[in-house]
Amino acid sequence: MLGTVLALALSACGGGGAEDAPVVAVPGDPAKVTGAITVLTNRTDQVQDGTTKRYADEFAKVYPGVKVEFQGLTDYEGEVRIRMSGEDYGDVVLIPGSVDSNQYPQFFAPLGTSDELAAKYDFTDRATVDGKVYGLANIGTAGGFVYNKAVWRQAGVTDWPKTPAEFLDALRAIKTKTGSTPYYTNYKDGWPLTTWGNALGSPSCDAAANDKLAETKDPWGPGRDLHVVDTLLHDIVHNGLSEADPNTTNWENSKNLVATGEIATMWLGSWAVVQMRAAATKAGRDPQDIGFMPFPAQTGGKFCAAVRPDYLYAINKHSKAKEAARAWIDWFIGKSGDAQQSLSISAVKGSPLPESLKPFEDAGVELVRLGWAKNNLVSQIDKASEVGLGAKDYPQRIVDVARGAAPGDLVGVFADLNKRWAEAQGEIG
Repeated sequence: MLGTVLALALSACGGGGAEDAPVVAVPGDPAKVTGAITVLTNRTDQVQDGTTKRYADEFAKVYPGVKVEFQGLTDYEGEVRIRMSGEDYGDVVLIPGSVDSNQYPQFFAPLGTSDELAAKYDFTDRATVDGKVYGLANIGTAGGFVYNKAVWRQAGVTDWPKTPAEFLDALRAIKTKTGSTPYYTNYKDGWPLTTWGNALGSPSCDAAANDKLAETKDPWGPGRDLHVVDTLLHDIVHNGLSEADPNTTNWENSKNLVATGEIATMWLGSWAVVQMRAAATKAGRDPQDIGFMPFPAQTGGKFCAAVRPDYLYAINKHSKAKEAARAWIDWFIGKSGDAQQSLSISAVKGSPLPESLKPFEDAGVELVRLGWAKNNLVSQIDKASEVGLGAKDYPQRIVDVARGAAPGDLVGVFADLNKRWAEAQGEIG
């Protein structure tokens, strides 16, 4: 019911004339830009440790007439969706994943044309509506397993597994030969489980994997990416290779557990490496023991890792300081160094890969940048099916079935997901 209320609220606000809104260009003269802006962020850690203040101070050296304040939101998606029922959702906002791209003109100011911005930034197709771009990513994220290399070596595994079966064998060796928990689901927090969906495109090495969901009637059919990915999640849990009680997992503590080797492996994004290494340093361990490996599948004898944009930075169309907000977005993405500091893939074209992905580069792992031309249609089908590709419910259901806490089996789960997806696809057309 809450979801329905929020959907109605989002569709009711915004108003007309959005399609004709003028592009907010990057200011030509920083000295003439004035105003105060509020930047909404999900990075509460950066707000607390002073990183955002340092960025604001550096920004002020270029734009002395602009004052930047940050609001760190723990439940970012939930809080911002509610605030978007009115006009007060900051000046610079990270676009919530629940907002369909065809709604972007209702809520955000255009930042430039697709032709103009695609020449400078990656992932602009993710936020392009009728030739205008409404959001820019700061970073792209590759999906993979964050792992403690020391623990894997202790188990006698030094090469990346090439198949799901080899990966399971590696986890079994960890369980047998070390005192570590081979895999950690982060079930209780939920959102880390949703990152399993980010492996879409990795097994098949297909940049169109997301767009193909619009026509595929059985995304969980044998051999398809989601079947391969979700089967591995199920089999890890079903074979007793994850934590004993998933209801007691804790995201923040999991960083320390990986850092100290009490946990060997977690599926996340490349963004997580720097946080695990920071935890290792704090614990007096070697941060270089934290590694990152691709999904255990190969196409044509090579690994592939799907890369998708992180949150997109946009300007609230109701902002009274759009020029200052545009200045912040341009400076933050292009000049703050945040992408490099977080060991992430910069969205600025031509930027070098972060050091954490050097092993990927050396091993010839292909980074597959997913296309988003049909993402709005995929999103509509997903909502109509109530599958929730980006939600925690369906991967949690897989974990529950795998550990015997819910009825049924994986075959039944996949059949249900395919049925719901096909029916919704027929409804949407």
